[in-house]
Amino acid sequence: MQHREFRLLWYGQVFTSMATWMDSIARGWLMYELTHSSLQLGLVRGVQAIPTLLLSPIAGSAADLYSRKTQILIAQIIDGLLYAWVATMILTGHIQPWIIYVTSIGLATVQAFQQPSRASMVSDSVPPSYLTNALGLNAVVFNSARSAGPALAGILIAGFGTAASYSVQAIFYLMATIWTFMLRAEQRSVSNGGGQAAHGESFTQNIVEGWKFSWRNDEVRISLLIVSISMFLLIPFTTLLPVYARDILHVGATGQGVLLTSMGIGALFSSVFVASFGDRIPRGLFMIGGVALYGIVVAIFSASTWYPLSILAMFIIGLCHVTSHALIQTVIQSYSPPEFRGRTMAIFHMTQVILVVGAMFIGALASLIGSMALVGTVLMVAIFMMMPKARQIL
Repeated sequence: MQHREFRLLWYGQVFTSMATWMDSIARGWLMYELTHSSLQLGLVRGVQAIPTLLLSPIAGSAADLYSRKTQILIAQIIDGLLYAWVATMILTGHIQPWIIYVTSIGLATVQAFQQPSRASMVSDSVPPSYLTNALGLNAVVFNSARSAGPALAGILIAGFGTAASYSVQAIFYLMATIWTFMLRAEQRSVSNGGGQAAHGESFTQNIVEGWKFSWRNDEVRISLLIVSISMFLLIPFTTLLPVYARDILHVGATGQGVLLTSMGIGALFSSVFVASFGDRIPRGLFMIGGVALYGIVVAIFSASTWYPLSILAMFIIGLCHVTSHALIQTVIQSYSPPEFRGRTMAIFHMTQVILVVGAMFIGALASLIGSMALVGTVLMVAIFMMMPKARQIL
C-alpha cells in the first residue's frame, strides 16, 4: 500500500468489486420479478460468457498496444452509465427483459476489456517482489465484497426496491472512476518481443504472438493448464449447491447460504495469507497442491450427508481456491514481460468460459461430481511428476 499507483488501483477495486457482487443479486432478482422464469434467469447469466469468449483476445492485445489507464476509465464510465440506465428504466416503469439482456452483454463486453488492463497495471504498479502481496490484497477486496456486496444489495432491494441497488452500483463506479483518473499517465515502451514496435504489426498478428508466447513460456503454459483443469473439473461443483442443500443435506436455502459463507470465510483467510507472505510462498508447489487438495475436498463434500462436515469442507475449498487462483495469476504476470502481460492475462480470463462449460457438464452428470473432482487431483499429481519445472516455479 506504500506504492501510490497500486493504492489508487486498489481503492478503485473496492468500489468495482462491490458493484459487481451487488449486481449478482440485483440482476437475477430483477429478471425473475419481470419474467418469473428460471430459464431466463439462467440465460441472462449465460449470455455474459459470449463477449468473454469472443473479445478477450482482442482486449488482451489492446491492453498491450494502447493506454491501459484509458481503457479502464472508458470501461468504468460505460459500466456506470449502464447501471444508471437500468435504474432510470425501473424508476420510470419502462424496464423490460430485453434491457437486462442488453446491459448484461454490455457489462460483459467492457469487463472483457477492463480485466487484462487492470491486471497488467497492478503488475506495473509494484516491484516484482511485491506482486504476490498485491494480488493477495486484491483477493482480500474481492472476497470481502463477495459477502458485503450481495448483503448490501439485499438490504437496498428489500427497503427501497431494485432501482436503489442499481443507483448505488452506478455511484460506486463513479467513485472508482475518480480514483482511476488520479493515476499517472503510463510511461512504457511497448514492443512485440521481437524488436519491432507493436503498433507496426497487424492486430491479428499481435493476438497470435500472444498465444505463441503463452505456449512457449513453460511457467505461463503450466499455470494456464492448471487453472483450466480446475475451471472444468472442480470449481463448477458450486452449480449444484442448491441440490445438495435441499435434497441431500436437507438444510434449505438458509443452509445453502451458510455453506457459501463458510467458503467465503475460507477464501478470505486464504487471501490474507497470500497478501501477508507474498514471495515467501513456493508458488509452484502451492498452486499444484492447492488444486490437488481442492479435488479431494470436493469429492468429500459430494459424498457427505453430514451438514457440519459439509460446512468444514466448504471452508477448506475456499482456502484452496484463493491460494491456488491468486498464485496462478502471480506466476502468469511474473513470467510475462510487460509487452505480453495484457494478452496472457486475457487468456487467463478466458478460462471463465471453461467454467461455464464445466457447469453445464456437471449439471448433466451430477452423479459423477466426486469422480470428476478426483480426476482433477490425479491430473495435478501427473503435472507434479511429469513436469519438474512446475514444482520449481518460485
